[in-house]
Amino acid sequence: MSYPLVILLCVGLLHQTARAVLMDKLADNKNCGDADCSYVLSMATALEDFIAPDCRFINIKKGQMVYVYSKLVPEEGAGVFWSGSVYSERYVDQMGIIGYFPATVLKETQKFTENPVKIPTTDMDFYCD
Repeated sequence: MSYPLVILLCVGLLHQTARAVLMDKLADNKNCGDADCSYVLSMATALEDFIAPDCRFINIKKGQMVYVYSKLVPEEGAGVFWSGSVYSERYVDQMGIIGYFPATVLKETQKFTENPVKIPTTDMDFYCD
C-alpha cells in the first residue's frame, strides 16, 4: 500500500470520529452554586423515569439520587430544566455524566445553597459529543 493512500485513509477515519454537535440553547441564563457551576446546588430524588431525547440530556430512573449543579432560568413558555448527575450503585455507568432533565421529574431533598449565582449560559452548555 502506498504512503499517500495510508495517509488519506487515516485522515478519513479521524474526520469521521471527531464529530460534535452544537445544539439549540435551552435558556440564556442559569443559576449555580458558584461562578463556575462546580458546586452542587442540591440533592434530589427522581419521582419517575426520564428518557433522554438527545445528547444534552441524561437518563434518570425512578428513585435515583441526583446531584443538581445548575437550574436553567426558563424563557417565557419554556420548560424548566436543571442539569446534574445521577448517583446510584445500580447504574454506575451513568455516574459522573452531567446532563439536563426536566425539574418536574425530581423532588429536592436537600439544598446546599440559598443564594445561587445567576450567570449567562454559553454555547458549551449545550454542546454534544
